[in-house]
Amino acid sequence: QYSPDSVAGADGEIDPSEVTFPGCPCRSSSCAAPECPCLRRGHNYSGPRLRLAEQQQQQQQLFSRPIFECNSLCGCGESCQNRLVQRGLRLRLQVFRTPRKGWGVRALEPIPCGSFVCEYAGEVLGSAEARRRSQAQAPEEPNYILAVREHLHDGRVLETFVDPSRVGNVGRFLNHSCQPNLFMVPVRVDSMVPRMALFAAADISAGEELCYDYSGRFHNLPAASREHKPLEEENSLRKPCYCGSSTCASFLPWDSSLFSTP
Repeated sequence: QYSPDSVAGADGEIDPSEVTFPGCPCRSSSCAAPECPCLRRGHNYSGPRLRLAEQQQQQQQLFSRPIFECNSLCGCGESCQNRLVQRGLRLRLQVFRTPRKGWGVRALEPIPCGSFVCEYAGEVLGSAEARRRSQAQAPEEPNYILAVREHLHDGRVLETFVDPSRVGNVGRFLNHSCQPNLFMVPVRVDSMVPRMALFAAADISAGEELCYDYSGRFHNLPAASREHKPLEEENSLRKPCYCGSSTCASFLPWDSSLFSTP
């Protein structure tokens, strides 16, 4: 079932459509920092794109600033510059059959660096349901469950699980690459449940396949990924990587926590 936005999972534990953030009191057509409370919370955009140079610079620090967009309770207008991911897909993309990787997605128009491309949308699950679904899958079946962990300055780790196998959007067809042209950023609009937004990591040409690093290594500190070197017997559960890059890791990223008993 196609859905442009994430929906509550079958376990009913998390509702991503619930609005819990207060709206900003701004009355202008477009919010500006530092007056807007939404913009004061974290990182902001540069026109229609993410400020990639600043984002890269922040990776040298221990933590990067989060992104909070204005929401449905804000006083600003729909044209506010702090509304980007919530507007959804605006680019011409095509799902196509690849020679070795199954379905993939390519751009039908040039995409400038830093542009929002699409969201990875699906059912937002609690950790127990995400683990149950992962363990119920046969090794040969595709696993679309995305596990995102955000490390906070106080040591807490926020976990979000998105499964587009039953309900999802075009993001479910994006393939992995060890040298990707997209990177994922959690963006919050209405609540603490993030939207998994994919941005262009470089200028992308028309006809180029769109890929991101499933492990989160790309545009993250090395310690941010919890992908551990698997035991030799676990390699039978891992899927080979066919990205073809010079730095290919041979296998798709592996999150053993979803396949273990807590």
